[in-house]
Amino acid sequence: MKIVDIREVPELFEQAYQFIWGQWGEESNARFYRDCMEQACRTEEAVPRFYLALDGDTLIGSYALLRSDLNSRQDLSPWFACLFVNPEHRGQGLGGTLQQHALTQAQEKGYPELFLCTDLTGYYDRQGWDYIGKGYLLDDSETRIYRYTLTSQ
Repeated sequence: MKIVDIREVPELFEQAYQFIWGQWGEESNARFYRDCMEQACRTEEAVPRFYLALDGDTLIGSYALLRSDLNSRQDLSPWFACLFVNPEHRGQGLGGTLQQHALTQAQEKGYPELFLCTDLTGYYDRQGWDYIGKGYLLDDSETRIYRYTLTSQ
C-alpha cells in the first residue's frame, strides 16, 4: 500500500473523483467536488491537497487537506477531510495510517495544528485528537470539531 498526492497520478483523477465524491458528495454538488479537486491539482499552495491510498493500482482510501471544511469556522485552518477507507479494507489500521500521513504532511507544510469536523464520537478521540467544541453545518445541523496540535506554539 502507498499513499500519493493525486497530482502524482493524473491518470487516476477520474477514478479518484468518483471515489471521493461518491462517498461525500451528492448530485447537487458534483461540479463543486470536481472543481475543488481540479484546482488542488493546479495550485502551488500548500492546501488544498487530495491523497489516495493505493494497493497496486486499486484505490482503497483517501483523505484531503483543505483550507476550510466548516464554513462557519473560517478562523480555523487547515482541515483534515474526506477520510474514507473501502469497507473491504477496514480493520487493518488504514484509517490511522492515513491520519498519520495527513499529520506529517500538515507539519511538513508548516502548520502548527490540524482540524476536523465529524459526527463521530470516540474514534478521533482514540486517535489523539482533542474535541474543542461544536460547529454548525450549512443546514444548521451540529458537528463536532477536533484539533490535533502538531507543534508547540
